[in-house]
Amino acid sequence: MDGFTTCISNKMWKNPNNTALSSGSRFAPQICGISKGGKKQLSAQSFLCWIRGEMRPTCTHLQRLLQRFVCAENINIMLLTDPEVESSLLISSDEGATYQKYRLNFYILSLLFHPEQEDWILAYGHDQKLYSSVEFGRRWQLVHERVAPNRFYWSKLGLDKEPGLIHLETSISETQALYVTCKLQNCTDANKGKPFPGYIDPNSLVVQDEYVFVQVSTGGRPIYYVSSRRDVFTPMKLPKYTLPKDLHVISTDENRVVAAVQEWNQNDTYNLYVSEAGGVYYTLALENVMSSMGPEGNVMIDLYEVAGIKGMFLANKKLNNEVKTYITYNKGRDWRLLQAPSADLRGNRIHCMLPYCSLHLHLHVSANPYTSGNIASRESVPGIIVASGSIGAELTSSNVSMFITSDAGNTWRQIFDEEYSVLYLDQGGALVAIRHTPLPIRHLWLSFDEGRVWNKYSFTSSPLFVDGVLGEPGEETLIMTIFGHVSHRSEWQLVKIDFRSIFNRRCIESDYVQWDLHDQGDRCLMGVKRVYRKLKPIARCVMGKTYSVTMISEPCDCTESDFECDYGFERRADGKCTPAFWFLPSSMSRTCTTEHTFLNSTGYRKVVSNNCTGGVMEKYTARRQLCPSQAPRGLHLVTSEGKLTASVASNVTFLVFLEEGDGSKTSITVDFGDGNAFTYSNVSSIEDGIKHIYKNVGIYRVSATAENSLGSETVLLFLHITCQLESIHLSAPFVAVKNKEVNLTVVLSPSQVGTVTYIWWLGNNSEPVITLEGSVAFTFPREGISVVTVQVSAGNTILQDRKTIAVHEYFRSHLLAFSSNLDDHNPDVAEWRLDVSRVIKTSMVQATGVDPEQLLVTVLPGLPTAAEFFLLPDKQLTEGKPDKTATHLDQLSELVLSALNQNLVQFTLRPGVQITVYAAHLSAAPLVDTSENHSGSAMLMLLSVVVVGLAVFLIYKFKRKIPGLHVYAAMQDEKEQEMIQSPVSPTDSTPSCSSQRELLTSLEPLDTEPNTQTIECINPHPRVKFSSDLPTYIDV
Repeated sequence: MDGFTTCISNKMWKNPNNTALSSGSRFAPQICGISKGGKKQLSAQSFLCWIRGEMRPTCTHLQRLLQRFVCAENINIMLLTDPEVESSLLISSDEGATYQKYRLNFYILSLLFHPEQEDWILAYGHDQKLYSSVEFGRRWQLVHERVAPNRFYWSKLGLDKEPGLIHLETSISETQALYVTCKLQNCTDANKGKPFPGYIDPNSLVVQDEYVFVQVSTGGRPIYYVSSRRDVFTPMKLPKYTLPKDLHVISTDENRVVAAVQEWNQNDTYNLYVSEAGGVYYTLALENVMSSMGPEGNVMIDLYEVAGIKGMFLANKKLNNEVKTYITYNKGRDWRLLQAPSADLRGNRIHCMLPYCSLHLHLHVSANPYTSGNIASRESVPGIIVASGSIGAELTSSNVSMFITSDAGNTWRQIFDEEYSVLYLDQGGALVAIRHTPLPIRHLWLSFDEGRVWNKYSFTSSPLFVDGVLGEPGEETLIMTIFGHVSHRSEWQLVKIDFRSIFNRRCIESDYVQWDLHDQGDRCLMGVKRVYRKLKPIARCVMGKTYSVTMISEPCDCTESDFECDYGFERRADGKCTPAFWFLPSSMSRTCTTEHTFLNSTGYRKVVSNNCTGGVMEKYTARRQLCPSQAPRGLHLVTSEGKLTASVASNVTFLVFLEEGDGSKTSITVDFGDGNAFTYSNVSSIEDGIKHIYKNVGIYRVSATAENSLGSETVLLFLHITCQLESIHLSAPFVAVKNKEVNLTVVLSPSQVGTVTYIWWLGNNSEPVITLEGSVAFTFPREGISVVTVQVSAGNTILQDRKTIAVHEYFRSHLLAFSSNLDDHNPDVAEWRLDVSRVIKTSMVQATGVDPEQLLVTVLPGLPTAAEFFLLPDKQLTEGKPDKTATHLDQLSELVLSALNQNLVQFTLRPGVQITVYAAHLSAAPLVDTSENHSGSAMLMLLSVVVVGLAVFLIYKFKRKIPGLHVYAAMQDEKEQEMIQSPVSPTDSTPSCSSQRELLTSLEPLDTEPNTQTIECINPHPRVKFSSDLPTYIDV
């Protein structure tokens, strides 16, 4: 069955937010998810649902399209169809006797039930949309779009203002998200709340118990924020040089946060930190706790919280490359190794001396409710823990046995020499064990005396491959179901086992005994002595549903063990807490305001939920003192996104924090660096941030100054305001002269985007050249084809362009023009120009017979359409013979010009569109007015011609380079062939038919913008002589 169903009771989701967090520095709650296709052993879940104390195969009479269903605490049942077949719900209000079908216009990926309102459901769709229903799925309403998967939470009674409030994370981009709250039935922009000022990292929102966690990365480092009881967010204070790479919140029980932090120097281990009640200040509890990757890629921390006993944890710690199991009874204040059993299963003595040898346990808990994990404990039987593990110097995966403790970890016994699944019956009054094996089995074991004696029972006549075990909801169950298959090709088999017949009576008061909780004889744990009532091991009776755990507690006098080191303090080898080298104890008064008081730490703080009284309480408790008057110190100015860049015209939110000083009497002045500045009377008035909009691109010097009667402090922030870089264009010549400097320029769109970095790969150089300017000069030392690549980095955008340049020592070039009908078909894109260049070259080769290796053609950007061709010498004929090179190129040029003048170069652009190629004839403006009266301007023009002629003569005579004129020569037997071309300038330019905005005509670096003067092309039909001008800079 491709789409399988799963029975889930609403009772399982009473506290859906109280879950461990997943991998990647992200907080991930468990949400009722849709399973599809999975392995065969999971598919057995599809048939099972508890209805009035009986497990029924409720979907055997339904079509095979069902995917999963939900059994609520009342008589309602919901079934979801396989979305590959259709998207609909089947809902029953009579325990599955009849169903009504409701079609959906979205596909459900996960569900989240309200912890109190059983008919309220949140559904997450495949298109990142969140829907809500207050009628148990009969009607749905869109809540919000672009919601992050598994990042939506119901409100918590007593903390949130309304019971129908939803906490959710909405996606803004791949790197940004928002934390918003909104009403269940009215999630409009007007009703949305934004508890956190600014953006957060994607997949980082967690609402768990009374805490809310978010993450914001700044400068490559994550900053974790916490809100306690829906108050303002505060950065979580880990020891200063923790520098976390990853963080997972493990527990938020009893007004305290337990967090696992992977520090900068750790790879497969995490350090455990514990907080005070506010969840802000953290101290180290245990180092190097092991971690592993779960089946879905989530990080699993080897830490187990024992059910039924407050403050008791088990953890696997890596020490000298060995993994060892440790136990604590006071929430991580003290840890010790586990004492191994004194004898094995057969009664043989085990020689295992601490600390060299101890018991080590596997601490993974199964995420599947139908299969057991490596360890189990129950609220109803405090002190009984069953786990798999090994004895020796370290934890191993071989020679695994099963162990049990009846006194909360003080002593252990071996119960099996293989791995077993152990279930609790009758609230722990009996234990059932089924062997973990890939082979078929037909027996189980039952114990009534806390695992001391096991009786073997047969549960089926033929061996069964067991895939899972299900118990009736509630810990008082005496009925269980084993499901599996006889063979890998057989149908699923369900075996229902009723254990009520083996109990002959109900338990009475004399069947119970008192048990004192202790840690190796120390009865004062978490500040109290606890006495539990538990069933005698020899009693064989039914406790039933009316049984409840009873405990008598008596407070103890406070001792040093009831206090842990406060934030900023570290425990020495002698157990004393002293300040860390980076910590100044006086800084703890930074939240002080004049005429108020603060708690001056002694270096210790009482373990949260510790109930001791008297004793050394006064010695270790922080002392209340008057807040000292002090000048502002520790001023911080950051953006709400934690970045030093923002987009132009966007709303930038600045956050100002003051570590020390009287915030209520300290004014804050913020200068935004653009001529605007504002002053605020006190720090509290800007807790929500200061918003400002920059209208222009640039780098702004933003300053914040805190000032009171005792002094002042100023902090600076340099903010880069940018706009999005949309495109770049590398302007480079098609042909370059060997050993002559070439100017390469990048044109940006838009031209002003802020701080830009250019990375150039020039010629055959393997290392790039990095510049802050958009142009670079380069000399190509060898002939051939060279590639120039440039990358432009602006903000988060990196764009690239590349040009191919032909490098030659000798060549001839000339501009080409076309019949005017070509302009109607010119889209002015680089690909079109390349294709037309290829067609022109082919036509010219056919018309002249020129070797294709000696001819280069490029179409220039812009309109009217123009092109340029280049003639190269035949290396075999002219190598080392400059005289022959010039003669050879002259002959080729005459040949090509002749063909062009005779209109022999033509090509068909498309059927009916014939294009003729001409040699462009360049002309200056008329020198003489054609009217009878000559104007003064004409006389000035004639004078200009005389001056220009004289200048050319002087250049030729003296072979000197004068400003504004660039001359390049190729030596030939003491003679020089001069190739002269003037640079582009606002007042003079080389006429061309190419685009005015893209034509660059100088081989020298350009200091001016391209010419905007109109350039005209005359009729190209008259015969013209070949030009020896240097090649034009073009954009391809």
